[in-house]
Amino acid sequence: MPRPPRRPRSSRRPSGLLGALALAAVTTLAATGGATPAPSHDGPGDRLPHRGCAPSPALLFCEDFEDLSRGAGTSSDWGVDTRHGTLAVERSTGRDRRHAGKHRPGQVLHLRTEGNGHAFLEVDDFDAPGNSFFGRMRVRVDAFPTAPDWAHFTLVEATGRGDGSVVRPIGGQYVPTVGDGVQLWGVGSDGGPTGDWTDWRESAPAEAGKWTCLEWEVDADDNRVSVWIDGEPKPDLTVTTTRHGGNPVDFVLPDVDTVRIGWQLYQGDPTPDSYDLLLDDLALSTERVGCGR
Repeated sequence: MPRPPRRPRSSRRPSGLLGALALAAVTTLAATGGATPAPSHDGPGDRLPHRGCAPSPALLFCEDFEDLSRGAGTSSDWGVDTRHGTLAVERSTGRDRRHAGKHRPGQVLHLRTEGNGHAFLEVDDFDAPGNSFFGRMRVRVDAFPTAPDWAHFTLVEATGRGDGSVVRPIGGQYVPTVGDGVQLWGVGSDGGPTGDWTDWRESAPAEAGKWTCLEWEVDADDNRVSVWIDGEPKPDLTVTTTRHGGNPVDFVLPDVDTVRIGWQLYQGDPTPDSYDLLLDDLALSTERVGCGR
């Protein structure tokens, strides 16, 4: 799909000066009741406050869709990648708010795909300090696949230079061997020496029809990917250089330059045969953002 010309991302990315002031800003936030934690902290006060896309030196990218016109989902701040899929900016309906949890009323991005299509918002020219960053998204999936067995879906994908590995911090599979069949969140990868894998866990069921806050961390120090669901850490989902679901070789993160957020299903003739998602409050940051209010 053709992309519109892009304006400078100064409103989305901190300048070098702002990045240098990040530590001072973090200290100020903490002193005034803000929330900016070290990555190892998990308490509700240990993360950036939820303030939409208010400027923050920690933010590398942010989109809450409030400043976009309703209709076709496009922006000069991000690209679009679709196949048998569409993106549209809409306002949350009353039905959505009844199942909103901590989701705020307002505009959202509606993704729809047919069959095994995909629809992604694409953040390119991405450059996280030290190739390490946190992400946060709110998502409402109308229905997850129930067929075929082992149907595999991705909501977040990071790509870049390296050994060909694509990292999928947020994704999952329909697992027919658990109970009567269940959809489970999992971290995954493809394209590199470790192969195509999704390391799902029974401790992380994917729930349809409700807003869920999903967070992830990509840490280049040990090629680690960590996940939080609705503010709760999910250590079972953590993968590292040597602990992952692929071939018995080291997992190495790409030098990430593109992050895609949306939906992709890989198997043909799935049930259901189309998928609808709502996305909101997307953020990529040098600090954990948290789910806030």
